Amino acid sequence: MSALMRVAIVDDDIFIRESLSMIIQIKEGFELAGTCANGFEAYELVQQQQVDVVLMDMRMPECDGAEGTRLVKEACPATKVIILTTFDDEQYLVQALRHGASGYLLKNSSPDRLLESIRSVMNGNVLMDSNMALKLTTLISQHPTPQEKPACIPWEHLSLTASERGIVEHIANGRTNREIAESLFLSEGTVKNYVTDILSKLALRDRTQLAIWYWKQQNQQQP
Repeated sequence: MSALMRVAIVDDDIFIRESLSMIIQIKEGFELAGTCANGFEAYELVQQQQVDVVLMDMRMPECDGAEGTRLVKEACPATKVIILTTFDDEQYLVQALRHGASGYLLKNSSPDRLLESIRSVMNGNVLMDSNMALKLTTLISQHPTPQEKPACIPWEHLSLTASERGIVEHIANGRTNREIAESLFLSEGTVKNYVTDILSKLALRDRTQLAIWYWKQQNQQQP
């Protein structure tokens, strides 16, 4: 990652693009990498220059945010994608998270929250509001992909240790490896090894999928 966090803005509304561009450009530590009107333009942009974070709208013509996320992550796996969403976008959002988005941000969030979220995903966090996460996991359970298990396996039937379960909970609540290490009095390297083992045991791709998996567990435990 460069000293400046290079951010691309993807939205078909020119007013939103200009408003977000202004926020990025006036804040120290951030640099505008470019603006795009749809997901395919974002795909082209990340191939032409370094982009650390993409702020991706969901509903766009030609190529929506879910497909745009898939294209961006396939072209540049290290690029983080934050979905700009509303509460009406759940089905789109499920697909974007499956394609590797690092979480989502509600469109009416304040500028400070926006910048905090960009810093957060660059530090390895997953942006996951618990209330909306539970709503999303219901949709995921109803419409699993062929690669997904149709139902959650209860904690007690998994080969996760108590320490691993604790780390899963920390990740689902958006904590970085450093924060987890400080909380559990471990080294960052040890936490990283734990995360690798957990993902392997659960056959999950990344921390975002792990967070969704955790909230799905919590949802199924609701009375």
